[in-house]
Amino acid sequence: MTAYHTSAIVHPGAVIPESVEIGPFCVIGSDVVLVEGVKLHNGVTLQGRTTIGEGCEIFQGAVIGTQPQILGFEDGLESRIEIGPRTVLREHVTVLPGSPELGGITSIVADCLMMIGVHIAHDCRVADRCVFANGVTLGGHVTIGEQFWAGWLAAVHQNCRIGQHAFVGGGAILVDNVIPYGSVVGNHAHLAGINIVGLKRRGFERQNIHDLRAAYRMLFADEGTFVERIEDTRAAYGNCPEVADVIDFIENNSGRALCMPG
Repeated sequence: MTAYHTSAIVHPGAVIPESVEIGPFCVIGSDVVLVEGVKLHNGVTLQGRTTIGEGCEIFQGAVIGTQPQILGFEDGLESRIEIGPRTVLREHVTVLPGSPELGGITSIVADCLMMIGVHIAHDCRVADRCVFANGVTLGGHVTIGEQFWAGWLAAVHQNCRIGQHAFVGGGAILVDNVIPYGSVVGNHAHLAGINIVGLKRRGFERQNIHDLRAAYRMLFADEGTFVERIEDTRAAYGNCPEVADVIDFIENNSGRALCMPG
């Protein structure tokens, strides 16, 4: 039998397996789906068409699935949130569902940690194993690759793309796209190099890290045009998978500017 606290308010339409734990003063709406092993601490609010994956843990005061902050928003069946397995949402995290005209989904893939006060706005897509420190904020329509780490109070402008294994320092105000494996700092944020510490911790090959650093220096050198430097980098280091990721990210630009060295 599901471990409900007697003060929790759970709509009978919600889908809740027996292994779920629901703490005091939680509020769960009619279209919420919880998967096996979910644990809700006290005072969690889950609304809208929200799915919480297996083994997720949500701490006090988190609010997931309430109406997105969009002027003139009209609810539709497409607007929803999907949070994947083993993700941890700490105190006062907020996640908002997507806008129907754009597919309607806000998603967190799996194994992520969102620390105190993180805000994830409508239509964001967060890949797996990302870590957001206290107070990190994503504007709407942000897309983030796997194992991205963000320091405390970093803010990401709407419509930005951030590549896999990138790092954004604490207090950064990010208004441009960030290449995979990039490290950015500052207000406004600038590209400060490659996320060497993260790559070493995650077991990337030494030679690949060396090639990625060399490719970075070539891409962001002063000589020639950026297009020429991309082609030179492809010719010199295109066989390195990580360098290929960076070039592909740049060439598939969303139209937003690229975060460049300061």
